[in-house]
Amino acid sequence: MTVREAMKTAARGAAHVAVAPLLVSFAIRSRLLGRDRALQGSSQLLALVPGVVGQYIRRAYLSHTIAFCDKTAVIEFGVLLSRADARLDARAYVGPGCHLGRVHLEQDVLLASGVHIPSGAKTHRIDDTSRPIREQGDDEQLVRIGAGSWIGESAVIMANVGRDAVVGAGAVVTRPLPAECIAAGVPARVLRYRVNRDARAV
Repeated sequence: MTVREAMKTAARGAAHVAVAPLLVSFAIRSRLLGRDRALQGSSQLLALVPGVVGQYIRRAYLSHTIAFCDKTAVIEFGVLLSRADARLDARAYVGPGCHLGRVHLEQDVLLASGVHIPSGAKTHRIDDTSRPIREQGDDEQLVRIGAGSWIGESAVIMANVGRDAVVGAGAVVTRPLPAECIAAGVPARVLRYRVNRDARAV
């Protein structure tokens, strides 16, 4: 083990110790409010811890409170998570100010700052005009961002994105995007592919 690896291991251990009181609080609040509500409150607090220390603290906390958070995932300042069944795989990077709902970031996914990934396109039902929208429930879905994809700044992702895709800054993804595409716009559409698919098939 190199000195750098040893330091990272020590930092991870210290972060897990530091978040222990918050994990006790999370366990209590989960029983009273539900896991999602408990996560939201803690996520808001931990989002304010700056720098590398904040990265370690958030990762340590999330590794115990969401469905999966790999020890190599990076969660930057200002990131808010609202669903405990979120998954952050190996080397996933979540830039500053992102808001994540029910999402699975596969390995090596990159989210630029300010990306919003709600829990699908139907987080609220709206069909019954005789009742307030907040009383109509939801049709939330897991949004999967494929391995190696890069999501540009301030994009809104409401449907799955295939592996190795690129989504332009400010795009709004309302329909699933295929692997290896480059997409942009509102709503997002495929502009081209990163590779020549015809040539690769030969």
